[in-house]
Amino acid sequence: MSRAMRSMRDSLSSADGVMIVLDARCPVSSFNPELKKLAGAKPVLYVLNKADLADGRADAILDRMKNMGAAAIKINSHNPSSKRDITGAIEKLTAEKRERALSRGQTRTFRFMAAGVPNTGKSALINALAGAKRAETGDKAGVTRGKQWISCGAFDIMDNPGTMPPSFLSGKHAARLAYVGSVNDDILDFGELALEFLAETFITYPERLKERYGIEGGEPVEMLNKACARRGFILRGGEFDYERGARAIIDDFRKGRLGKMTLDSPDDLNGIEL
Repeated sequence: MSRAMRSMRDSLSSADGVMIVLDARCPVSSFNPELKKLAGAKPVLYVLNKADLADGRADAILDRMKNMGAAAIKINSHNPSSKRDITGAIEKLTAEKRERALSRGQTRTFRFMAAGVPNTGKSALINALAGAKRAETGDKAGVTRGKQWISCGAFDIMDNPGTMPPSFLSGKHAARLAYVGSVNDDILDFGELALEFLAETFITYPERLKERYGIEGGEPVEMLNKACARRGFILRGGEFDYERGARAIIDDFRKGRLGKMTLDSPDDLNGIEL
Protein backbone atom coordinates (compact mmCIF):
# COMPACT_ATOMS: atom_id res chain seq x y z
CA MET A 1 0.00 0.00 0.00
CA SER A 2 2.89 2.36 0.71
CA ARG A 3 4.22 1.67 -2.77
CA ALA A 4 0.81 2.42 -4.29
CA MET A 5 0.58 5.70 -2.39
CA ARG A 6 4.05 6.73 -3.57
CA SER A 7 3.10 5.89 -7.15
CA MET A 8 -0.04 8.04 -6.94
CA ARG A 9 1.91 10.87 -5.35
CA ASP A 10 4.34 10.81 -8.27
CA SER A 11 1.47 10.96 -10.79
CA LEU A 12 -0.55 13.61 -8.99
CA SER A 13 1.48 16.46 -10.46
CA SER A 14 -0.15 15.80 -13.84
CA ALA A 15 -3.67 15.60 -12.38
CA ASP A 16 -6.11 18.46 -11.92
CA GLY A 17 -8.01 16.76 -9.13
CA VAL A 18 -8.80 13.52 -7.34
CA MET A 19 -11.96 11.44 -7.49
CA ILE A 20 -12.24 9.33 -4.33
CA VAL A 21 -14.62 6.42 -4.88
CA LEU A 22 -16.48 5.13 -1.81
CA ASP A 23 -18.83 2.19 -1.33
CA ALA A 24 -22.32 3.62 -0.72
CA ARG A 25 -23.04 0.75 1.68
CA CYS A 26 -20.25 1.98 3.97
CA PRO A 27 -19.06 5.40 2.73
CA VAL A 28 -17.27 6.30 5.95
CA SER A 29 -15.64 2.92 6.47
CA SER A 30 -14.33 3.01 2.89
CA PHE A 31 -12.84 6.50 3.30
CA ASN A 32 -9.03 6.52 3.44
CA PRO A 33 -7.95 9.85 5.00
CA GLU A 34 -4.49 9.44 3.48
CA LEU A 35 -6.02 9.91 0.01
CA LYS A 36 -7.47 13.26 1.05
CA LYS A 37 -4.06 14.32 2.39
CA LEU A 38 -2.49 13.16 -0.86
CA ALA A 39 -4.77 15.47 -2.87
CA GLY A 40 -3.51 18.51 -0.97
CA ALA A 41 -5.00 21.69 -2.44
CA LYS A 42 -6.35 19.95 -5.56
CA PRO A 43 -10.14 19.61 -5.78
CA VAL A 44 -11.62 16.34 -4.53
CA LEU A 45 -14.84 14.71 -5.71
CA TYR A 46 -16.30 12.00 -3.48
CA VAL A 47 -18.28 9.42 -5.43
CA LEU A 48 -20.54 7.09 -3.44
CA ASN A 49 -20.72 4.17 -5.85
CA LYS A 50 -22.93 1.05 -5.78
CA ALA A 51 -25.93 3.16 -4.80
CA ASP A 52 -28.21 0.42 -6.11
CA LEU A 53 -27.19 -1.68 -3.09
CA ALA A 54 -27.57 1.12 -0.51
CA ASP A 55 -30.63 2.62 1.17
CA GLY A 56 -31.65 6.02 2.52
CA ARG A 57 -28.94 6.03 5.16
CA ALA A 58 -26.47 6.64 2.31
CA ASP A 59 -28.48 9.72 1.30
CA ALA A 60 -28.22 11.03 4.86
CA ILE A 61 -24.45 10.52 4.80
CA LEU A 62 -24.22 12.24 1.42
CA ASP A 63 -26.14 15.25 2.76
CA ARG A 64 -23.86 15.40 5.80
CA MET A 65 -20.77 15.32 3.55
CA LYS A 66 -22.13 18.21 1.49
CA ASN A 67 -22.91 20.16 4.64
CA MET A 68 -19.28 19.65 5.64
CA GLY A 69 -18.28 21.42 2.41
CA ALA A 70 -17.35 18.37 0.36
CA ALA A 71 -18.19 17.89 -3.32
CA ALA A 72 -19.99 14.54 -3.30
CA ILE A 73 -22.42 12.56 -5.46
CA LYS A 74 -24.09 9.16 -5.22
CA ILE A 75 -24.21 6.95 -8.30
CA ASN A 76 -24.57 3.43 -9.65
CA SER A 77 -21.81 2.96 -12.22
CA HIS A 78 -24.00 0.50 -14.15
CA ASN A 79 -26.63 3.20 -14.70
CA PRO A 80 -26.01 5.33 -17.84
CA SER A 81 -26.93 8.48 -15.91
CA SER A 82 -23.78 8.10 -13.80
CA LYS A 83 -21.65 9.44 -16.65
CA ARG A 84 -23.71 12.64 -16.79
CA ASP A 85 -23.58 13.06 -13.02
CA ILE A 86 -19.81 12.63 -12.75
CA THR A 87 -19.09 14.75 -15.82
CA GLY A 88 -21.22 17.55 -14.42
CA ALA A 89 -19.53 17.36 -11.02
CA ILE A 90 -16.04 17.42 -12.52
CA GLU A 91 -16.91 20.31 -14.81
CA LYS A 92 -18.18 22.26 -11.81
CA LEU A 93 -15.00 21.59 -9.84
CA THR A 94 -12.74 22.64 -12.73
CA ALA A 95 -14.89 25.54 -14.03
CA GLU A 96 -12.68 28.32 -12.70
CA LYS A 97 -9.49 26.68 -13.94
CA ARG A 98 -11.01 26.03 -17.37
CA GLU A 99 -12.18 29.63 -17.65
CA ARG A 100 -8.69 30.91 -16.86
CA ALA A 101 -7.21 28.59 -19.50
CA LEU A 102 -9.74 29.73 -22.11
CA SER A 103 -9.03 33.38 -21.33
CA ARG A 104 -5.43 32.66 -22.31
CA GLY A 105 -6.54 30.87 -25.47
CA GLN A 106 -5.63 27.45 -24.07
CA THR A 107 -7.73 24.33 -24.55
CA ARG A 108 -6.76 21.03 -22.99
CA THR A 109 -8.19 17.89 -21.48
CA PHE A 110 -8.46 17.97 -17.70
CA ARG A 111 -7.29 14.98 -15.72
CA PHE A 112 -8.64 13.40 -12.54
CA MET A 113 -7.07 10.60 -10.57
CA ALA A 114 -9.46 7.87 -9.35
CA ALA A 115 -8.58 6.44 -5.96
CA GLY A 116 -10.19 4.47 -3.16
CA VAL A 117 -10.02 1.28 -1.15
CA PRO A 118 -10.26 -1.99 -3.09
CA ASN A 119 -13.54 -3.15 -4.67
CA THR A 120 -15.44 0.14 -4.54
CA GLY A 121 -16.07 -0.13 -8.28
CA LYS A 122 -13.46 2.35 -9.55
CA SER A 123 -12.72 0.39 -12.72
CA ALA A 124 -16.39 -0.25 -13.54
CA LEU A 125 -17.05 3.44 -13.06
CA ILE A 126 -14.21 4.39 -15.41
CA ASN A 127 -15.48 1.95 -18.04
CA ALA A 128 -18.90 3.60 -17.80
CA LEU A 129 -17.31 7.02 -18.30
CA ALA A 130 -15.17 5.81 -21.21
CA GLY A 131 -18.08 4.02 -22.88
CA ALA A 132 -15.99 0.87 -23.27
CA LYS A 133 -14.15 -1.69 -21.20
CA ARG A 134 -10.83 0.07 -20.71
CA ALA A 135 -10.12 -0.91 -17.08
CA GLU A 136 -10.07 -4.40 -15.65
CA THR A 137 -12.95 -5.14 -13.26
CA GLY A 138 -13.94 -7.85 -10.80
CA ASP A 139 -16.11 -8.55 -7.76
CA LYS A 140 -13.21 -8.98 -5.36
CA ALA A 141 -10.41 -6.87 -3.94
CA GLY A 142 -7.13 -6.42 -5.78
CA VAL A 143 -8.17 -6.68 -9.45
CA THR A 144 -6.50 -3.45 -10.59
CA ARG A 145 -2.72 -3.93 -10.54
CA GLY A 146 -1.31 -0.89 -12.32
CA LYS A 147 -2.11 2.71 -13.12
CA GLN A 148 -3.21 4.03 -16.51
CA TRP A 149 -4.71 7.23 -17.94
CA ILE A 150 -7.99 6.51 -19.71
CA SER A 151 -9.79 8.94 -22.03
CA CYS A 152 -13.36 9.63 -20.92
CA GLY A 153 -14.31 12.20 -23.53
CA ALA A 154 -14.20 15.61 -21.89
CA PHE A 155 -11.53 14.53 -19.41
CA ASP A 156 -9.06 11.75 -18.60
CA ILE A 157 -9.21 9.49 -15.56
CA MET A 158 -6.33 7.54 -14.05
CA ASP A 159 -7.26 4.17 -12.59
CA ASN A 160 -5.18 3.05 -9.61
CA PRO A 161 -4.93 -0.07 -7.44
CA GLY A 162 -7.02 0.10 -4.28
CA THR A 163 -5.31 1.46 -1.19
CA MET A 164 -6.37 0.45 2.30
CA PRO A 165 -6.08 2.91 5.20
CA PRO A 166 -2.80 2.55 7.13
CA SER A 167 -4.90 2.00 10.24
CA PHE A 168 -8.65 1.64 10.71
CA LEU A 169 -10.69 4.18 12.63
CA SER A 170 -12.25 1.30 14.55
CA GLY A 171 -12.83 -2.42 14.43
CA LYS A 172 -16.35 -1.90 13.15
CA HIS A 173 -15.06 -0.04 10.08
CA ALA A 174 -12.59 -2.83 9.37
CA ALA A 175 -15.37 -5.41 9.65
CA ARG A 176 -17.63 -3.45 7.32
CA LEU A 177 -14.90 -3.32 4.69
CA ALA A 178 -14.64 -7.09 4.97
CA TYR A 179 -18.41 -7.47 4.61
CA VAL A 180 -18.45 -5.57 1.30
CA GLY A 181 -15.42 -7.41 -0.14
CA SER A 182 -12.78 -4.68 0.17
CA VAL A 183 -10.53 -7.02 2.15
CA ASN A 184 -8.99 -10.09 0.51
CA ASP A 185 -11.30 -13.02 1.29
CA ASP A 186 -8.33 -15.36 1.54
CA ILE A 187 -7.25 -13.83 4.84
CA LEU A 188 -10.73 -13.74 6.42
CA ASP A 189 -12.32 -16.08 8.94
CA PHE A 190 -15.81 -16.20 7.48
CA GLY A 191 -17.25 -17.83 10.57
CA GLU A 192 -16.20 -14.94 12.80
CA LEU A 193 -17.12 -12.42 10.11
CA ALA A 194 -20.65 -13.82 9.75
CA LEU A 195 -21.16 -13.75 13.51
CA GLU A 196 -20.14 -10.09 13.64
CA PHE A 197 -22.36 -9.31 10.65
CA LEU A 198 -25.39 -11.00 12.22
CA ALA A 199 -24.88 -9.21 15.54
CA GLU A 200 -24.60 -5.81 13.84
CA THR A 201 -27.36 -6.34 11.30
CA PHE A 202 -29.85 -7.56 13.90
CA ILE A 203 -29.63 -4.10 15.51
CA THR A 204 -30.19 -2.08 12.32
CA TYR A 205 -32.04 -4.46 9.97
CA PRO A 206 -33.71 -7.18 12.08
CA GLU A 207 -36.57 -7.57 9.60
CA ARG A 208 -34.13 -8.60 6.84
CA LEU A 209 -32.73 -11.44 8.94
CA LYS A 210 -36.19 -12.61 9.88
CA GLU A 211 -37.39 -12.61 6.28
CA ARG A 212 -34.34 -14.35 4.82
CA TYR A 213 -33.34 -16.75 7.59
CA GLY A 214 -36.20 -16.81 10.10
CA ILE A 215 -33.99 -15.15 12.72
CA GLU A 216 -35.92 -13.42 15.49
CA GLY A 217 -33.21 -12.94 18.11
CA GLY A 218 -30.66 -14.76 20.21
CA GLU A 219 -26.89 -14.83 20.38
CA PRO A 220 -24.97 -14.61 17.08
CA VAL A 221 -24.19 -18.36 17.16
CA GLU A 222 -27.89 -19.10 17.57
CA MET A 223 -28.63 -16.82 14.62
CA LEU A 224 -26.07 -18.68 12.52
CA ASN A 225 -27.65 -21.99 13.55
CA LYS A 226 -31.03 -20.70 12.42
CA ALA A 227 -29.63 -19.53 9.07
CA CYS A 228 -27.93 -22.89 8.46
CA ALA A 229 -31.13 -24.74 9.31
CA ARG A 230 -33.23 -22.52 7.02
CA ARG A 231 -30.79 -22.92 4.11
CA GLY A 232 -30.24 -26.64 4.65
CA PHE A 233 -26.53 -26.35 5.42
CA ILE A 234 -26.34 -29.52 7.51
CA LEU A 235 -23.50 -32.03 7.54
CA ARG A 236 -23.79 -35.79 7.81
CA GLY A 237 -24.58 -36.55 11.42
CA GLY A 238 -26.84 -33.54 11.82
CA GLU A 239 -24.20 -30.90 12.56
CA PHE A 240 -24.51 -27.47 10.97
CA ASP A 241 -22.16 -26.61 8.12
CA TYR A 242 -20.96 -23.33 9.57
CA GLU A 243 -18.47 -22.65 6.77
CA ARG A 244 -21.11 -22.79 4.04
CA GLY A 245 -23.62 -20.95 6.18
CA ALA A 246 -21.23 -18.14 7.04
CA ARG A 247 -20.12 -17.65 3.43
CA ALA A 248 -23.74 -17.72 2.23
CA ILE A 249 -24.72 -14.95 4.66
CA ILE A 250 -21.89 -12.66 3.56
CA ASP A 251 -22.60 -13.47 -0.10
CA ASP A 252 -26.30 -12.70 0.39
CA PHE A 253 -25.35 -9.26 1.70
CA ARG A 254 -22.82 -8.56 -1.07
CA LYS A 255 -25.24 -9.56 -3.82
CA GLY A 256 -28.13 -7.53 -2.38
CA ARG A 257 -30.27 -10.54 -1.51
CA LEU A 258 -30.90 -9.03 1.93
CA GLY A 259 -32.21 -5.87 0.31
CA LYS A 260 -30.66 -2.41 0.15
CA MET A 261 -28.53 -1.76 3.21
CA THR A 262 -26.14 0.92 4.43
CA LEU A 263 -23.98 -0.04 7.39
CA ASP A 264 -22.56 3.40 8.26
CA SER A 265 -24.51 6.34 9.64
CA PRO A 266 -23.94 10.13 9.44
CA ASP A 267 -22.58 10.04 13.00
CA ASP A 268 -19.65 7.96 11.74
CA LEU A 269 -18.41 11.15 10.04
CA ASN A 270 -17.79 12.79 13.43
CA GLY A 271 -14.13 13.71 13.73
CA ILE A 272 -13.38 13.17 10.03
CA GLU A 273 -12.01 15.92 7.79
CA LEU A 274 -13.18 15.79 4.16
